[in-house]
Amino acid sequence: MITRVTNWLDERIGWRNVWEAIFLRKIPKVNWFYTLGSATLFTAINQAVTGILLTIYYAPTPDHAYDSVQYITTQIPMGWLIRGLHHWGASAMVVLTVLHMLRVILLGAYKYPREVTWFSGVFLLLVVVGFGFTGYLLPWDQKAYWGSTVGTRIAGSAPLIGDWILRVMRGGAELSAVTLARFFGVHVWVLPASLILLLAIHMYLVIKIGISATPGREEKA
Repeated sequence: MITRVTNWLDERIGWRNVWEAIFLRKIPKVNWFYTLGSATLFTAINQAVTGILLTIYYAPTPDHAYDSVQYITTQIPMGWLIRGLHHWGASAMVVLTVLHMLRVILLGAYKYPREVTWFSGVFLLLVVVGFGFTGYLLPWDQKAYWGSTVGTRIAGSAPLIGDWILRVMRGGAELSAVTLARFFGVHVWVLPASLILLLAIHMYLVIKIGISATPGREEKA
């Protein structure tokens, strides 16, 4: 019965070819440093799942944001775990992304024919940093408020367009309800959409072109 169903699906969507292209492709001999990309993808999945769960109870308004975070942490069953996984997962994702890119640089994996894969990875790093920056404000406590105040002022120090950048980020001259709503919208809509698109491109290129072997093994692989 199962074979008939799988054959029926394969005739219509060709899932076996997709499975073979992803999981049965030939991979050169590599070391543990090559698992950093997979580890980063795992943390991204963790952030997506825990982030969705957090939005069920989080209220993105100045008068309720802090209380909603405290409610999640202290009142919701396993809420402390979900928030902890999301909080520490954000830091882990930044660290893993940077380490993954350092591995690519040190081993020359950005060279022909993987230049586009490298560029998509650079944009992914920017998205990850954006997640960390926008998510930092959402608890709306003193640490988040003043940390985001400093962060937006740094962005606003750019020559010529600095003041414009500052007002766009804050939604005004100072941090306010508009800032919180804007950061929340970017955090849960704009950046996830960008992440999914860039991840799809990045993974397609990794599967299509393949990964590079460690220096000295490329010829032997």
